[in-house]
Amino acid sequence: MVELAEQIDYHNHRYYVLDDPEIPDSAYDKLFRELEVLESRHPDLVLPDTPTRRVAGTVAAPFGEVQHVVPMRSLGNAFDESELHDFDRRVRELTGMQTVDYIAEPKLDGLAISLRYEKGWLVTAATRGDGQTGENVTRNMRSVLKGGTHLAGARIPDVVEIRGEVFMTREEFARLNVRQKEKGEKHYINPRNAAAGSLRQLDPAVTAKRSLTLCCYALGEVQPGEPLQTQQDMLRWIGDFGLPVSDLAEPVTGMDGCLDYYRRMLERRDELPFDVDGVVYKVARLDWQQSLGFTARTPRWAVAYKFPAEESMTRVTAIDVQVGRTGAITPVARLEPVFVGGATVSNATLHNQDEIRRLDIRVGDQVIIRRAGDVIPEVVSVVEAGRTADFPEFEFPRACPVCGAAIVQEEQNVVARCSGGLFCQAQKIRSILHFASRHAMNIRGLGVRLVEQMINEKLIDSVADLFSLDAERIGNLERMAEKSASNLVAAIDRSRDTTLPRFIFALGIPLVGETTAEALALAFGDIDRLAEADDELLQQVPDIGPGVAGSVTAFFSEKYNREIVRRLREAEVAWPEPEQPAGQTEGPFFGSTVVLTGTLSIPRNEAKKLLQFAGARIAGNVSGKTDFLVCGDNPGSKATSAEVLGVKVLDEAGFREMLAGKPGSGKIIRT
Repeated sequence: MVELAEQIDYHNHRYYVLDDPEIPDSAYDKLFRELEVLESRHPDLVLPDTPTRRVAGTVAAPFGEVQHVVPMRSLGNAFDESELHDFDRRVRELTGMQTVDYIAEPKLDGLAISLRYEKGWLVTAATRGDGQTGENVTRNMRSVLKGGTHLAGARIPDVVEIRGEVFMTREEFARLNVRQKEKGEKHYINPRNAAAGSLRQLDPAVTAKRSLTLCCYALGEVQPGEPLQTQQDMLRWIGDFGLPVSDLAEPVTGMDGCLDYYRRMLERRDELPFDVDGVVYKVARLDWQQSLGFTARTPRWAVAYKFPAEESMTRVTAIDVQVGRTGAITPVARLEPVFVGGATVSNATLHNQDEIRRLDIRVGDQVIIRRAGDVIPEVVSVVEAGRTADFPEFEFPRACPVCGAAIVQEEQNVVARCSGGLFCQAQKIRSILHFASRHAMNIRGLGVRLVEQMINEKLIDSVADLFSLDAERIGNLERMAEKSASNLVAAIDRSRDTTLPRFIFALGIPLVGETTAEALALAFGDIDRLAEADDELLQQVPDIGPGVAGSVTAFFSEKYNREIVRRLREAEVAWPEPEQPAGQTEGPFFGSTVVLTGTLSIPRNEAKKLLQFAGARIAGNVSGKTDFLVCGDNPGSKATSAEVLGVKVLDEAGFREMLAGKPGSGKIIRT
């Protein structure tokens, strides 16, 4: 019991004072419940200062103290239906009622706050602290309240303390962590700790930059008192002051009503824009609340029925990597099975190499796992205090575990991919479907189910095998009629006559889209010359950066990829030699690099042809090498990039004037 009390106090300090918990709520709840059970069995051994009989939390030194005239207590918890039944039974016995009316509302996962108003003006904002004494966060709360520093309405008492929860939405939480990562600062584990850490900043300007939300649900001291009858009356009165209350709170009757509300909120849990970890039930009548009273730590008239934990703690037994259909390499943590988010979890995604470094996760570590709804389980954090040995750092593989091809890192060092696109078994279906797609080889009638059948029946193993298929072999497949088989063979045969840009695009080289394929075809004019090009030569092509160049060289450095290209050529896949456009040799666009964005009055391909005829090179993205950006309606982020880089931006009218050969006459809408 002493050991449990010490552990609970330690984790209370991490959670309430440092805003940096080591363990998830579910693990903390287990410790707390274990101590409660032991104390119920051995009441003579209960510690005088046991954490089960006092409100968790203390006041951190940098903040001034605020004494709560009316104590701020914690809520008792029910973790299953039987415990909720026990709560309802006790309330019915104490009130002498057969059925009790309650107010039900979501249990927000944030930081409890008390706002003291005098003559309608905010004078103090304090955290709960230990229930008797809280931290003075008045300056920070002013930025959260904005207009709520003065109460609205006609019935404003001389003194009123309004209690509520400060929390952060999931969207703002994600934005905050992105900003924290960019600045190399603390990464918050969850929205609750982000909200607490944001409100408890020593610099109010930091709090002001973070979007925090308030929801009010209770009263403290009120002078003079207000003749309120029910919890609903209280919420309406607080709302009349202009302060936010939950629009999800509603009256329920008896256990049937409580359980129905719980089920509905559990179904909506993942749709809500903020985290909730359960449902709170409060006896509706305020006079009954007063007569039921309090224990040292909790009210007898309220209880929180917790949702199944979305976070839990377990241990990493191994770290493997998986290869997706696009060649993306995803590290996966193998775990000691743990029940979380309504399911038993034994694997969790680690996303990418950067995430492994950020977490500093190693085999043998204790970790916190999160699973919300149907979201793939992920590792939230490592419990460094649980690292009992000097576990070695994880080394990201350099070769694909499926085919052995080199793993290449994409630009900005985020996604790693297998370079064996045409022969890697993990990417086989995707590479064939991409090869046959409309903007690649345009083989109609080749869908995913048919490709899967062909691979399973060993009719094909790569894109090169498509050109050796005949109607009889295809016709033997399930649901393939003779005519469909003949049409497919004809479509494959027609695809032999293609263009070099289409062929390059069809190979599925990572980062090489249609526009990049056109630029490569125009620059090299031959697939063999492209295959021999090094990074330096590739980067001389407009719009080709180091990431694309590295992807192209990695692809052609794999002998299996080059072998499949050779087999495709032997299968008489061919294209005419590219011709330089017999266009202008001078003019406003001659020798310039142009990017198109937005919707023009003519098709995009037609605009490209006109520009190429005018001697321009077409690029897909705005860069320092770009001379002009042609903007149609609804331009995207390229317009912003052009503004940042100082690229000249033309509207369609200016674009047409310059095409007509009027240098400098085009309307430049921004330089």
